[in-house]
Amino acid sequence: FCPGCQALQPPAPRPDLFRLMDCDRSFRIDAQQLQRRFRSLQRAVHPDRFGQRPPKEQYYSEQHSSLINKAYQTLLNPLSRGLYLLELNGVEPAQETDCDADSVFLTEIMEINEKLAEPKNEDILKEIETLIKVKQEQLTKDVTAAFERDDLQEAKKLLAKMKYFANLEDKLKNKKMPS
Repeated sequence: FCPGCQALQPPAPRPDLFRLMDCDRSFRIDAQQLQRRFRSLQRAVHPDRFGQRPPKEQYYSEQHSSLINKAYQTLLNPLSRGLYLLELNGVEPAQETDCDADSVFLTEIMEINEKLAEPKNEDILKEIETLIKVKQEQLTKDVTAAFERDDLQEAKKLLAKMKYFANLEDKLKNKKMPS
């Protein structure tokens, strides 16, 4: 907002999402603090509050609201937060090929994919869901430790593994949907 006339201003071209959401630039975040900041910012700039303002301010309001949603979603999700942190540190984005050398890991992923390809079986789906959840929690802990050691290459490898599990999670959700 303009300090003089209180008119909404356009968002910065490439804002730091951590600064926008008032968080430390760290993999470890306080989800409740993030949610409070999200709600507070949305209350201030939500397009519903700018219906009677000039079209330019209405447009800026939509831009800000969209940016705040993006920041919230990016920082709330461990995978996207980690990838964003790598980007901020100038590290190439994590690719699934970053863990191709880990044959044990790839075999595990292949086995889960094979189970997912079988006809729908609620027990197997529950088992896979639990396995993915446990693996994601462990990877999140490992990524946290890697970032705290400032070992960005290790964080990148672990985030690549998280991508595999995120893809499995999507496949599982699609499989569970009634056809």
